[in-house]
Amino acid sequence: MRPLILLAALLLVAGCGGASAGGTGGEPGALALSGPATAKIADDDVHPVVEDPVPDLPVTVRSQDGVDVTVSDVDRIVAVDLYGTLGEIVFSLGLGDRVVGRDSSTGFASAAHVPVVTSGGHDLNAEAILDLDPTVVLTDTSIGPPEVQQQLRTAGIPVVFFDPQRTLDGVPDHIRAVARALGVPPAGDALVASVDREIAAARDLAPDGAVPPRVTFLYVRGSAGVYLMAGPGSGADAMIAAVGGVDVGTDIGLDKPFVPITSEGLMNAAPDVILVLSKGLASVGGVDGLLRIPGVGQTPAGQAKRIVDVDDTDLLSFGPRVGRTITALATVLYGGR
Repeated sequence: MRPLILLAALLLVAGCGGASAGGTGGEPGALALSGPATAKIADDDVHPVVEDPVPDLPVTVRSQDGVDVTVSDVDRIVAVDLYGTLGEIVFSLGLGDRVVGRDSSTGFASAAHVPVVTSGGHDLNAEAILDLDPTVVLTDTSIGPPEVQQQLRTAGIPVVFFDPQRTLDGVPDHIRAVARALGVPPAGDALVASVDREIAAARDLAPDGAVPPRVTFLYVRGSAGVYLMAGPGSGADAMIAAVGGVDVGTDIGLDKPFVPITSEGLMNAAPDVILVLSKGLASVGGVDGLLRIPGVGQTPAGQAKRIVDVDDTDLLSFGPRVGRTITALATVLYGGR
């Protein structure tokens, strides 16, 4: 996906201690996983919940930065954030044919033809956006620099900021907020209902009555020397819970979304499964490279090579396809049911 997907979370790392001991490790009786695997969603494109919704405009909404913004035209939409979530929502609402600019993380097939307006990967390019003559810009503080977003407002373009936090529980509100800003609340309600059904069906894939697997998410970037273990609030904790697993970082008492990996802490946490981002796994030399990180090879997950990688654009964007990601994870863990 994108090397900076967890930028906001990584900023919390400064001063954090290593993982504490406390894992109990059990026999993950429900697991069908016996070695490395990739959790890949069956259909990674975006499909509109409605076709050609008719926006009810103008509409005035309160932007996340406290500014009341009036949107009177959604014929030329630029949707940009660090995760690609906003673009995914707009396309899912049925307004993808109106998107004229996107970020580099909006990478699904339906958006491939849309110009990218983030230079160097994740920095907004004011000139590129202005050249597209947008009628509205959807964004948040996960991307910047903020001077560019202010420059767009100064140029008279309605710029609507949304909540930059990405959580499983926040998916419905995020969808509805974007739908309101674009004048299509009914499409937003329909999309929320569709996503809720997919999430519920995905949760049902976790077996009842079996010992839940202990899963840890490790954020690794070999080129940058970043090796972190996730805890509560990382986003991965919600995805692990959704597939019936125990988030190891939360279970051992971490109080921050991410802390540096320590070999002792990781071994004592005793995860049955290690979850990583696909590009992160590649950056450390694949499964063999991950197992060379101190402590990883000594865990139950490392000894059995139960390493699950997930495409960077899927795991933590918490967009309309989140139910499909949960389904992919559950299928890898439990073999499908």
